[in-house]
Amino acid sequence: MTNRIPLIAGNWKMNLDHLQAIALIQKLSWTLDDADHDFGEVEVAVFPPFTDLRSAQTLIDAEKFEIKLGAQDISQHESGAYTGEISGQMLSKLNVEYVLVGHSERRTHHAEDDSIVQQKVAAAWANNMIPIICVGETLEELETQGQSAVPIIQTINALSDHESLGEFVIAYEPVWAIGTGKVATALEASEVATAIRQALETNFGEDAANSRILYGGSVKANNVAGFLQSDQVDGVLVGGASLAAEEFSGISRFKKHIVL
Repeated sequence: MTNRIPLIAGNWKMNLDHLQAIALIQKLSWTLDDADHDFGEVEVAVFPPFTDLRSAQTLIDAEKFEIKLGAQDISQHESGAYTGEISGQMLSKLNVEYVLVGHSERRTHHAEDDSIVQQKVAAAWANNMIPIICVGETLEELETQGQSAVPIIQTINALSDHESLGEFVIAYEPVWAIGTGKVATALEASEVATAIRQALETNFGEDAANSRILYGGSVKANNVAGFLQSDQVDGVLVGGASLAAEEFSGISRFKKHIVL
């Protein structure tokens, strides 16, 4: 057993307008409340598109929902002539608590390398947000380097060259398992999380090693319990399944499905 609070994070990606966001958050909150979900025992966070954040924040604050709000990306720049970028200061004013950094889709489609990820981690900390640092290997990297090599390198690079470390979360998302229907086994997820945690302790110390590590990749209510039986995996980063309130609620209530 650990003292790490599990985190269930829903990445909506480029889906839902601000009115649909309001409806989904309302339904998710009501569904979890009806099931007597304890948010102090298992955190739940949603990551809407940027255009939805203000509506989501207003709703969550007005209704005193316990769902946490996250953003899907952050600029490494504070301000300036960076058309289309969203700064950490802008996000913090919307009470954004978490921010995804280095998601494989950003690395692949927007050429974000480890240096940019490192700068975005710094931007999150500078604005009192918790970066969820996404790491993972492609199928080719899996076959040539093994399952934990790339995630470990990406983790170390994201956390290096900072004066000090703030709070962070690592999300292990094997690229070959995102949106493909393929899923790493619970044992594989646990083994990679263990390897990342060992690398954190070796490179950054015991406190860093006690950070939360999530698994992501085709997670659903019917398979989440298997991943979270391991004390090395502290939650999940959910994609498509987070767009359905009942499904995401089922994932968030994973403890009801774990047989001890």
